[in-house]
Amino acid sequence: MKILHNVLGVHEQALNLRQMRSTVLASNIANADTPHYQSRDFNYYTLLKEMETQSIRSTHSNHIDFSKNALDLGLKYRIPTTPSIDGNTVESDTENNLFADNTMRYQATLTFLNQRIKGVLTALKGE
Repeated sequence: MKILHNVLGVHEQALNLRQMRSTVLASNIANADTPHYQSRDFNYYTLLKEMETQSIRSTHSNHIDFSKNALDLGLKYRIPTTPSIDGNTVESDTENNLFADNTMRYQATLTFLNQRIKGVLTALKGE
């Protein structure tokens, strides 16, 4: 809905990206002991900015569709500070910290969206 998009702004996309990043970080944590596993992540802010810019410019059906899987658009390998002997690049402390930070920001975005929706409902009811 175009009307709700204007009300919710970029926060819907932000929430989706946060969820995708949680999936990537959880995968890294789960594979901390897998030999030769390469830790991956994407730049959340760069990707969100690209998605926001593209949604504004998207005026034709042949334009790039950013509703695709965001992981295909910006997933990169993380360079470890202390590589392991078995070739695994997952650093558990780093991944856990990033996961906790991302979870906190996901919850903050969800809370913001919830308040925004409550405001819209209040306005529609005329209270």
